[in-house]
Amino acid sequence: MKLVLLFCVFLSFFANSQTVTVLNEVTKEPLPSVAVYNKDKSVSTITDFDGVADLKKFSKGDRIYFQSMAFETFAINKSEIKKVGQEILMKPRSEEINPIVISASKFEQRKQDIPQKIISQSAKDVTTNNPQTSADLLQQSGQVYVQKSQQGGGSPLIRGFSTNRLLITVDGVRMNNAIFRGGNLQNVISIDPLSISRTEVILGPGSVVYGSDAIGGVMNFYTKKPQLAQDSLAFTGNALIRYATANDENTAHLDFNYGTSKFAAATSITINSFGDLVMGSHGPEEYLRNQYVARINGRDEVINNQNPERQVSTGFDQINLLQKFKYRPNQKWDFDLGIIYTATSDFDRYDILTRLDDDGNPRNAEWYYGPQTWLMGTAKATHRGNGKWYDKMIISQAFQQFEESRNDRSFREPELFQNKEQVDVFTTSVDFERRNRENNVLFYGAEFFHNRVNSVGSVFDIETEQRAPAPSRYPDNSSWRSLAAYANYQWRVDPKLVIQSGLRYNHIWLDAQFDDQFYDFPFTDANLSTGALTGALGATYLPDETWELRANFSTAFRAPNIDDKGKLFDPNPGTVIVPNPNLESEYSYNSELGVKKRIGDRFTIDVAGYYTYLKDALVPRDFQLNGQDMIVYQGELSQVQAIQNAETATVYGLEIGAQYEFNDQFRIYGHYNWLNGEQEEMDGSTVPVRHVSPNFGDLHAVFKNDKWNFDAFLVFNGQFDFEDLAPSQQSRPYLFAQDENGNPYSPRWYTFNFRSNYKINDTLTAVAIVENITDQRYRTYSSGIAAAGRNLILSLQYAF
Repeated sequence: MKLVLLFCVFLSFFANSQTVTVLNEVTKEPLPSVAVYNKDKSVSTITDFDGVADLKKFSKGDRIYFQSMAFETFAINKSEIKKVGQEILMKPRSEEINPIVISASKFEQRKQDIPQKIISQSAKDVTTNNPQTSADLLQQSGQVYVQKSQQGGGSPLIRGFSTNRLLITVDGVRMNNAIFRGGNLQNVISIDPLSISRTEVILGPGSVVYGSDAIGGVMNFYTKKPQLAQDSLAFTGNALIRYATANDENTAHLDFNYGTSKFAAATSITINSFGDLVMGSHGPEEYLRNQYVARINGRDEVINNQNPERQVSTGFDQINLLQKFKYRPNQKWDFDLGIIYTATSDFDRYDILTRLDDDGNPRNAEWYYGPQTWLMGTAKATHRGNGKWYDKMIISQAFQQFEESRNDRSFREPELFQNKEQVDVFTTSVDFERRNRENNVLFYGAEFFHNRVNSVGSVFDIETEQRAPAPSRYPDNSSWRSLAAYANYQWRVDPKLVIQSGLRYNHIWLDAQFDDQFYDFPFTDANLSTGALTGALGATYLPDETWELRANFSTAFRAPNIDDKGKLFDPNPGTVIVPNPNLESEYSYNSELGVKKRIGDRFTIDVAGYYTYLKDALVPRDFQLNGQDMIVYQGELSQVQAIQNAETATVYGLEIGAQYEFNDQFRIYGHYNWLNGEQEEMDGSTVPVRHVSPNFGDLHAVFKNDKWNFDAFLVFNGQFDFEDLAPSQQSRPYLFAQDENGNPYSPRWYTFNFRSNYKINDTLTAVAIVENITDQRYRTYSSGIAAAGRNLILSLQYAF
C-alpha cells in the first residue's frame, strides 16, 4: 500500500513538473493565449484560459520562450523551471511608453518598432472626449484636419490629401469603394464612435499593406469585440445619454457583452438626433444665414431668418447598430461574425443652399442627400499555427452595401433632379504572421475585392408629380475589381535597430458601359487593366532610452475608379464634369524622417518631417466633349471639365508634438502642424494644392485623479489669403469670408474649451464639456458650414 501511495505521489509530481502557470507579474492573474515555443520553433504550444501550458513535448535541454504582445518576452531553460515553482511571471509592457498597434501590418506590433507615425485613440478616449461623430473623433486627435459641407458630414484631410487619396478600414475591411470621389467625402460619419474600441491613423502612405488609395494616410477603426469569460459566464455593458446645446443633440447609446468560456456576443446601439447648428457670435458676417427658402402655398419663398446664427436646415438623425459573435472551440481557432448597419435621415447640402445667383436670389430651393445607408457583414477565422508557415493566419470574407442619393431643384423651378447609387462590395483576404522569436517577423497575405455599381437618374416634377428618366451620375452596372499580394518583413538587427521593408503587387480592372440616351459620348465604354508595384523601406533606431529616430521611404498609388472615369455631375454653378475613359493611375514617392526625444523624466518632444511627390495626379481640368467646351447640363450652359492626369504635385510639411508632465496628476501637451503643397498646371505654372490645409494645432492642460479629469484646451488654425487658395476654391466665394478687396479668404481662428469627467462611483460617470467658450464664429478651411458657437455638452455614462 505504501508503495502504491509513493508511486501516485511520484506520478503527481512528474505531471505537475510538465506544466507551468503563466501569470501577470503585477496582478498575479493567469494569462491565456501566451505563445510558448523553443528556440527553433520546432515545438510550440499555447496557454489555456487558466494560463496553464503543458511542456511535456519540450526536451530537457530546450530553452523555452513565453511571448505575448502586451508583455516582455520571457525565456528560461526547461531544467530551471522547477526553481521558479512552476510559475512564469511575465512583466507587462508600458502602454504609454511603448503601446501596441495593429495598423502597420494588420497584426500586433510595438509602436516603437514602426518607422511610420501612427496616432491612436482608445475607447476610453472616446468616452472622455465625447465626439458627436467619427469625423469629430479624428479632429480631436489634433493631427487630422476635417472639412464639413454640412452638419451630416466630415471629410478628413491628412498631410495635404483627402477623400479618395485616404483609405478607411473598419475591422480590417476596406471601406473605400468604386465611387469614393475626389471632392469632399462624408462616409466616415457612418462609423459610430461609441461602438469603437480603438482608432489608429497612419500618417502617410500605406499602399504596401492596403493597396490603392492609401496615398496620404490610412484611418483604421476597430469596433468592439465580443469578450469571452474567464469563468463560466459574464454579462457586462454600458449605457450613455448625451445632450448638446449648439445643435440640440440628443444621443442614446447602449452596448452589452455576453460571454462564456467558448462563446461571446457583443451588441451596440446608438441613436442620434441633431437639430440646426448654431454658430458663434464673433466673426465674419459672410457666414450668417440671413435668409432661407421655404415652400409656401406651392411657391418657393425667401424667408428672413429670425436668428441668422442658426444654420437653418442642417439637422438630421442617425441610427447605428452592431452585432458580433465569437466562438473559440479550442486554443488554436477563433471564429468571428459581425454585422454593422447605419442609416441617416435626409440631410441638406448646406453650403450649396447658401449660394446666390447674379440677381441675389438663391440658386437652389432644394439640395439634399437621401438616406446614407451602409451595411457590412464580416466572417473571420483566425488560426494559430506551429510556426512552419505561420504563427497566425486570418481568413476574412466581407460584404458591404452602400446606398446614397442626391436630390436638387433650382429656385422656383418644378424639376427635382434625382440620382441614386448602390454599390455592392465583396472582399476576400488572407493574412499571415510568422515570427522568429521576438527578433524577425514576416507578414504576408493576399486580397481580392469586387465592386458593382448601380446608378439611376430621374427628374420628378413636383407640380405634376410626373417622373421622367434623366442622366445617371455613373455608368450603370459598372464594376471595379482588385487582386493583390503583399509581404512585409521586420528585422531586429540588434536591440537598438529595427528595419522594416515591404512589397505589394496590385492589379486593377475597371469595366463601364455608357448610355448615350442623353449625351452623344464619343465612346461607348471605359476599360482599365493595370498593375502597380509598391514598396517601402524604413528603420527605427534607439541610441539609448531617451532617443527614438525614424526614417521611412515608400511608394504608393491610386488607380482610377468609377467616379474618376465615369462621373457626370456639376461641382459648382456653370461647370460640369464629364467622363474620361483615358485616365491612368497616379503614383506618389514619399519620404519621412522623425525624431522623438525624452529630456529628463518629464519632457518629451516628437518631430516629423515629410515630403511627397505625386506623379500623373488625377485632377479636374477643362475638357471638350465632341469638340465642344460648353454643354447644357440640367438646363444650364456649363463649362466642360473632366478628371485628367496632370503633371506633378508636391506636398511637404512638419509635425511637432510635445508633452511635459509636472507630476502623475498634471501634464500639458500639444501639437502643431505646418504644411504646404504645389501643383503644376498645363502651362507650367504652379498653384496651391486643393486639400492642403492651413497650419493648425492644439494645446492641452490636463489634471486627473481617481475621481476627476479636467482638460482645458486651445484649438487654433492659421489663415489662407486669396492667393493661398487653390483655383477651385477661389471660384467658390460662398465658402469663405471676404477680404478688403472683396476676394474670398479663409481667416485664422481659435477656440478655448474645457472638458471635465467626474466618476460618481464605480459604475456612474458624469461628463461636462464647454466648447468655444468665447463664442467665435469660424469655419474650418473649405467648409461650407460654420462650426458650433458656445456649446455645452452634458453626458451621463453607466457601466454594468
